[in-house]
Amino acid sequence: MDLRDINYFTVLAEHSHLGRAADALGISQPALSKSLRRLESALAVKLVKRTPKGVELTAEGSALRRRASELRLSLQSVTREIKEVSEGRVGHLHVGMGAAISEEFLSAAFARLLKEAPRTMLNIRVSDNDVMVPAMTNGELDMIVNYRWKQPDETLYEHLYDDDYVVCAAAHHRLAGRKQIKLRDLVDERWALSEPVLHSQQRLHAVFRDAGLPPPNIGLECRSTTVRLRAVAKSDLLDFTSRSVVRQFGGPAVRILAVSELAWRRSVGLLRRKETYLPPVAGRFIDILRSMAKDQAAPVNAS
Repeated sequence: MDLRDINYFTVLAEHSHLGRAADALGISQPALSKSLRRLESALAVKLVKRTPKGVELTAEGSALRRRASELRLSLQSVTREIKEVSEGRVGHLHVGMGAAISEEFLSAAFARLLKEAPRTMLNIRVSDNDVMVPAMTNGELDMIVNYRWKQPDETLYEHLYDDDYVVCAAAHHRLAGRKQIKLRDLVDERWALSEPVLHSQQRLHAVFRDAGLPPPNIGLECRSTTVRLRAVAKSDLLDFTSRSVVRQFGGPAVRILAVSELAWRRSVGLLRRKETYLPPVAGRFIDILRSMAKDQAAPVNAS
């Protein structure tokens, strides 16, 4: 098999159409068809079947696509390793961080890495797992620091510390002065929440549903935790988010409410691809995260 033919096949699998794939590769459609025939001949199988809308992968084609993606990532790692050695530089690290993860913790870790390895170039993407995990498996990110999520087989997860999810409200909110709050007390409240696809929002809805209560009434939907907290501080909205983020950005204008039925301790950790080569700068950063995580753990029985 020729590596170029495998690369062409990967692009064809992404587009499911010979013409569009050829345009994306900058080659003619006959040249792409010839490449596909060479690959099928080498493997002695049919990799695609024609459809009115283009092409579909056969079972053998789907298997090759999975392996081809792994091969492409491995080749990227080899190329990157050789380039770092030849240029004598520390490296370029792409890190994804969750929107509700402690910025204080991670910014300190980034600063420490840049101090220890001053020639490192850091690229940080702040998002959520539904966006970052596909980006990492495609090679766009080296690692992710976020709450634990459904984990693809080709990745590794390492626990760093625990953090609590809590309900918060403005200091002037009618519930802010109560020592204990029942879930049913929140039925008539309006919420500032992230998007429903995220695990935290699914958890909140599940608790209400399991208690036989109507779902939370959403008044504001936004992935940005700081935007939500600022809205909470100036309104009667409630939010369900990270305790560490509330402490960092809420200030005296936002209070954590004691709702025991919504107490939720979550694992914060490091997610990365399974691969043989780990860039030196990535290994150094992981060591920094491990050492700093010891001081980040949520206290027992935190309120």
